[in-house]
Amino acid sequence: MHVAKWGNSLAVRLPASVVEALGLKEGDDIEIYAEQSGAFAVSKRPTVAERIERLRKYRGRLPARLQVRSGIAQRKGKR
Repeated sequence: MHVAKWGNSLAVRLPASVVEALGLKEGDDIEIYAEQSGAFAVSKRPTVAERIERLRKYRGRLPARLQVRSGIAQRKGKR
């Protein structure tokens, strides 16, 4: 792959095989992780609709005593 200047940033073109493997299309958000070995990993960020669909799979599977407030999970009657 080749690193190129794009405005004030640097850009890398993803090979078609990576685009196909991740099911990417123009406008998708991706995350790139640098690994200690010097390699990097690319993953597609899920869209809001994909996140909601994942959450629907867990509907009714959480313990009845579990409450979520301000992002903190607590059990009723216990701290």
